[in-house]
Amino acid sequence: MRKYEKIDTLYVRDTTGTKKLIEGQFRDPTVEFLAPCEWIWTEKVDGTNIRVYWDGHIVTFGGRTDNASIPAELVTRLNELFGGEANAQMFEQMFGEKEVILFGEGYGRKIQKGGGNYIPDGVDFILFDVLVGENYLERANVEDIARAMGIKVVPIIGSGSLFDAAEYVKIPRKSVVAEGRCDMEGLVCRPKMEMRDRRGNRLIVKVKYCDMKELV
Repeated sequence: MRKYEKIDTLYVRDTTGTKKLIEGQFRDPTVEFLAPCEWIWTEKVDGTNIRVYWDGHIVTFGGRTDNASIPAELVTRLNELFGGEANAQMFEQMFGEKEVILFGEGYGRKIQKGGGNYIPDGVDFILFDVLVGENYLERANVEDIARAMGIKVVPIIGSGSLFDAAEYVKIPRKSVVAEGRCDMEGLVCRPKMEMRDRRGNRLIVKVKYCDMKELV
């Protein structure tokens, strides 16, 4: 099963000992070139990466890698959301025999240090991307799929340049997903139109409060 692409931080880290991000020094020259353009910002959820895979016939689950283990409570929740004949028929109705991966985050109690701030008494899955074949779907289509499947989708926090996103994250913001019970971890930013660099790598970056509050 295909893994989700690694999301790089916006800036490079200082190599003289501080290990802090260096403001204005982008990791990717293509991202730097496009930084003034409009990017869509979604909330970054602090959980565990989950893949829901439809091979055209059955649904299976995976963590970030094929060897990653998924907490038992989360497996139960995933089966509630995606298991059974009715869900299999939903996948078949929407996608037929196409290979599809729903990428999302498993989050809640006992998942990461602050998981209980998101859901004190349970766990859940929240969708952030859908891959059909080799193509990622547009946000509107991702929302349609989430609505049809009865699952959550990461909220859009705002939009603007990457410079605007970096400034936004420097101030602690309450998590929309956690309904204000904790601060937002940060943002995941992608161009308004799906884009790749000349090597075929997807353009997507993360901007985290813990990185942006102290810069070189």
